[in-house]
Amino acid sequence: MDIVFTSSVPTVCQYSADLNISFPFPHDPSLNSTASSPLSPPSYAISYFTMTLGALSNLTALVILSKSYTRFHRRAKTPFLLLAVALLLTDLAGHLLTGSFGLYLHLGRVRRQRATARAIDPPQAFCKMFGAFMVFFGLTPLLLGCAMAVERCRGITQSLQHSAVVTTAHVRLCLLLLFTVACTFAALPLLGVGSYKLQFPGTWCFLPVRGSLSTADVSLALAFSGLGLVALAVSVFCNTVSGLTLLQARCSNQDLKQTTSRRHRSSSPLQSLDMEMMAQLAVINVVSCVCWSPFLIYITISVRQFFKGHFRSDEEYDKPLLLALRMASWNQILDPWVYILLRRAVLCRVCSLLQPKRAILSQNNSCIGLERQEIRLH
Repeated sequence: MDIVFTSSVPTVCQYSADLNISFPFPHDPSLNSTASSPLSPPSYAISYFTMTLGALSNLTALVILSKSYTRFHRRAKTPFLLLAVALLLTDLAGHLLTGSFGLYLHLGRVRRQRATARAIDPPQAFCKMFGAFMVFFGLTPLLLGCAMAVERCRGITQSLQHSAVVTTAHVRLCLLLLFTVACTFAALPLLGVGSYKLQFPGTWCFLPVRGSLSTADVSLALAFSGLGLVALAVSVFCNTVSGLTLLQARCSNQDLKQTTSRRHRSSSPLQSLDMEMMAQLAVINVVSCVCWSPFLIYITISVRQFFKGHFRSDEEYDKPLLLALRMASWNQILDPWVYILLRRAVLCRVCSLLQPKRAILSQNNSCIGLERQEIRLH
């Protein structure tokens, strides 16, 4: 998955040893080493720190969501929480599995280089498994983010139908379908449709995006990037519709007469819960777009140019691809912080700092009718 960041590539590659081996997409901390140059022991401090930070962040967010699930069990927020938990579990698994594969591959590569004075490619079976994990844990979060956006859009714009259509059983069926799609896509090269190849700088495996590409390779690469971009586009559209609907409802409430103020106060928990979920979903969408769009767009450009016979030097493709890969990897580290920081308690505290008097009144009204009104949320 590539991106055109050619202007910043020299600087990034110059300090590549100091950048993280971002997970789930690791990179080689010693990009400038060659077969003939002496190998200096690479520093893994940042890599271990990144892996630990991502794991702890996802675990913390899972604890927070598990408490919310217990609190809102059998209520309208349950479908959203199930999807959010599935997203965090996927991020955590991808973070640990592909990160471990990357570290193992890099350590083995360094040992083999020191022993033979030349680089040796990993076994093909290892590369295929690594590539399958990369594709699965890259595609699944995008699909889950799209499903979350669709669920919230349906709940906000068609609240009466939401409780009947979007049930816990339906959400679990949707999760099974999404995981099956991602798993099937990742398994195609293992079944002989397309292939996985070692990528620059020799520490990760993925679908081939340059060089001599077969029709199957081109189809899989374009399908991966296309499906990811479609998922991001649907998420943006649904979040925009949901946000505009909530904004319209808020403006309508401000125009209510004084006689309806009591009804407005009693519905504040409903609105605050909607706003909490929309804030989380909007930030997740922004993070996904920033992290993944370069990766997906550049892979499309690279595959199309090579397939049409427009070749450039490997360096012009490899280094931007690696940079885009690092950007995409941070999506799994940033996702859990959305649920850690954008909780209702944190949002209320921020509001109290910005508008103390109004925030206190709103919080009191929310606490009074919270348990009575949350069950009506769709």
